[in-house]
Amino acid sequence: MSVYIPAELRRRVRAHFLQRCAYCQSGEALAVVTFEVEHIQPSSLGGETEFENLCLACPTCNRHKANRVIGLTDEGAEARLFHPQRDSWLTHFDWSVNGTVIVGLTVIGIATVNLLRMNRLQLVEVRSLWAIVGKHPPN
Repeated sequence: MSVYIPAELRRRVRAHFLQRCAYCQSGEALAVVTFEVEHIQPSSLGGETEFENLCLACPTCNRHKANRVIGLTDEGAEARLFHPQRDSWLTHFDWSVNGTVIVGLTVIGIATVNLLRMNRLQLVEVRSLWAIVGKHPPN
């Protein structure tokens, strides 16, 4: 079910996340799709339509996340997902040496990378092209 998000609230979320996916950090200007304002705690699980519960997400991260708030680590342990409004991206993630692969630094980071498939082959490949032209990784 889609929940109405007022235009001003959408603008505020987009500005806060600097027009980048809060999860994979892809820039909307570099993508060929419009990013979505999504509920971090899904509305289907009681999440409110308020600034603190919204983030900007690329369509692929948003689809993989769906209405989930828990992911699995490499060992199969459950962990909550990264919360873009409460958690620091740099606490839970880092970039590989060449800046194309997101490395989970914590169980939260690892579970989020795994569930959202943040290192899907196509995205890693396009990140390498963005890096060549100096547009990636984001500052």
